[in-house]
Amino acid sequence: MASIQENQINYILSLAQTGSFSQAAEQCFVTQSTLSTMIKKYENQIGFKIFNRKTKPISLTAEGYAIIEQLKTIKREFENLNEIVREAKGELNGEFKIGIIPTIAPFLLPRFLNKITSDYPNIEFRIFEITTEEIINKIKLRDLDAGIVSTPLSDSDLLEYPLFQEDFLVYDTRKGKKGKKYTVGDIDFDRLWLLEEGHCMRNQIEKICSLRKQRTVKGNLVYSSGSVLSLIELVKSSKGITLLPRLAIENNSLVDRRFIYPLVQPVPTREIGLVTHSNFAKKRFLNILQTSIINSLGDTIQLPKDFKMIRPF
Repeated sequence: MASIQENQINYILSLAQTGSFSQAAEQCFVTQSTLSTMIKKYENQIGFKIFNRKTKPISLTAEGYAIIEQLKTIKREFENLNEIVREAKGELNGEFKIGIIPTIAPFLLPRFLNKITSDYPNIEFRIFEITTEEIINKIKLRDLDAGIVSTPLSDSDLLEYPLFQEDFLVYDTRKGKKGKKYTVGDIDFDRLWLLEEGHCMRNQIEKICSLRKQRTVKGNLVYSSGSVLSLIELVKSSKGITLLPRLAIENNSLVDRRFIYPLVQPVPTREIGLVTHSNFAKKRFLNILQTSIINSLGDTIQLPKDFKMIRPF
């Protein structure tokens, strides 16, 4: 049976990802000749080619596809083994790659990021502000360790850890009555702004605001945005109305609190949670992240009923 080293796995997977010997070598911090020699050595061991070197970019052979999928599994097991060894030694260092959705990033990260990086200087926290779909794909590819998204996702390949729930409030930039509470029927849909289709926050709001389809004013502006901050500015300049999650309102100088109004029941809410691959091994890192986030939340943010602290071991 052919044996394979951990570095050979990394070389093969990098070449499969990039389709280029030079890019794969750069990614693995080795010379191109070293990477090529080690891959060829393994191909000679197993008796067939994994890569078709005649194509540009370099492609997988029919047999190569099956090999790559198995090597991904083996790589994950190597990572899990290495993490178990670090835990046994009491080491707390390494890289932790986190994806976070744009509708939560600017309001949650400032609450805990400085403290967590200063409390754990030997951990390199790498943060990526990307969509839920990208986070899911990258976690499955092991390009991310964890994601901070709107849950539930109901994906059997992922584990979900609910963090907190936040309600939505009406932001109506025309003068209203102090202490007024809105119902859905009070919302002027001709002035309603929401985020672009497919956006996780928009999907939560649409459950309440399906009446937006009744909009009668035909303007000549169609604007798609994934940024809550841009949405706030546009609503202010157009004397419009939108719905904002509570974290986007607290300590946000862009929001004029005179125009914030609560909704009567049923109040739309969203759950924010941590997601990882089902085989994720860095539970200590996940416990650190969860604890830091929970400690940063104010009294107005509620924990889910099924909230549980992640066990570090």
